[in-house]
Amino acid sequence: MLEIYNRTLFLVFISLILSIHLDAQVPDLYSYNDLSMFSFAKQKDSLKKTWDCPQLYKDKSTQKKYKEIWNERTDFITSAIEANNYINDGKIYNYIEAIISNLYKANPQLLKQKPLLLIDRSASVNAYAMGENVIAVNLGLITFAQSREELALAIAHELSHNILNHPENSMKQRAEWLTSDEYKNSLKAVLDSKYQRLSRLKKVMESYTFSRNRHSRYHESEADSLAIILLKNSHISFDPEFFLRLDSTDDEYRQPLKNPTKNYFASYHVPLEDDWFNQRSKGLSSHTYNFNSPAVIVDSLKTHPDCVERYEKTKSEINLTGKLTPIPAEIKERANKMLIWNIYDNLSLTECLYRIFLEKDKGNMDPWYDFMTYNVLSGLYYSNKQLNRFNAIGIKSKEFISKSYYELQNLLEQVPANTLVELIKAGSNAAFWSSLPPDAKGMKALFTTLNFDIDNVPKAESAAANNFVNSNPSSMYCEFAEHFKK
Repeated sequence: MLEIYNRTLFLVFISLILSIHLDAQVPDLYSYNDLSMFSFAKQKDSLKKTWDCPQLYKDKSTQKKYKEIWNERTDFITSAIEANNYINDGKIYNYIEAIISNLYKANPQLLKQKPLLLIDRSASVNAYAMGENVIAVNLGLITFAQSREELALAIAHELSHNILNHPENSMKQRAEWLTSDEYKNSLKAVLDSKYQRLSRLKKVMESYTFSRNRHSRYHESEADSLAIILLKNSHISFDPEFFLRLDSTDDEYRQPLKNPTKNYFASYHVPLEDDWFNQRSKGLSSHTYNFNSPAVIVDSLKTHPDCVERYEKTKSEINLTGKLTPIPAEIKERANKMLIWNIYDNLSLTECLYRIFLEKDKGNMDPWYDFMTYNVLSGLYYSNKQLNRFNAIGIKSKEFISKSYYELQNLLEQVPANTLVELIKAGSNAAFWSSLPPDAKGMKALFTTLNFDIDNVPKAESAAANNFVNSNPSSMYCEFAEHFKK
């Protein structure tokens, strides 16, 4: 009996060790070819061919302006596709697509054809309708939402904008205003005036903006009402309190870190001076600043009064068909990593590192985040060599960040290059590399070449980048290497 018990205990122990090892392995994210430049090439060409501007106005100037605005929308989407603003990751795309399919199948009278979905890599907590049955859902919204039902409300809301032709109506309104006698006369009066031209011009633009805001708020109410109908037909729960969360600020950087900023670098065993975390007379700020950082993200209820109106208008429509469905942890994790990678590749290093530290505050021990910390430090050193350190930090206004974020900005601005080298060397010898796949290790080799093996020689940089791409052709990190190919 004891032998059986010991054998069972041994098997449990082995299973536990294996499970820990498997958990430590970093799963592959998307492939380089999943970027929109490749994966949405056909859709991009189709949009250019099929999005013909309708002939709506007899007045030639209004029709011409309308066509210009129409083409601006087409160019916005096609340019965003070419710039890889969208991602076609199978798991995330399929998860969001399943929500859209649910709404589409349950509302055949309202949704005549299945919408085209784009997954935007932006960190903004948002989704947006572009008309012509096209919507985009941001990675920031996916990481922020707490349930499938909450995501479904945001998606249904944007689908409602398309159903109600709000994007097209806004384009018409803009074309009509910019070619109206009222606008022309107002603009002429500004140009003819000798004094206060700027203030007069502001008044002209404010009248247009105010009109659009009133129209937009009405549109939001319409879209809210129709979204609730789409959800009910689809048997998806609706809770009006979703509005209070989904309309909350998307600025996560007011959320302070749980530990002193300096502590997040303790594992590197490299001394960091306290002065580097503080403001200097010629640094990010030349005057003192008092932070009033809340313990959590500021809620929309405090910042956007109209959210209360939306809540009040829809609270009688509450329709909870069952328990809310959590978004799968894998979907949230993938979206968060893609979001962080995109922030990094866009050279917003403080923002990237701060999100990494927020993950560590949650107890996330995934070695991928250590890998990305190494990339941030290496990228900062390279930017410093290029005399581009300040831009790489990605300065944010103090009004929108926490004290610890501000400290991190100061550190990245002021840490000496020789200390950066020490941090990079400590990171390159850390234990987490053993858990990473070959393409991540290839990134380390690429950075070693960029930072230490060459002295800003374009041909050598290009050769190193080409070597990485040739060795890891499907890696998502090819996007980074492409910056150095000539």
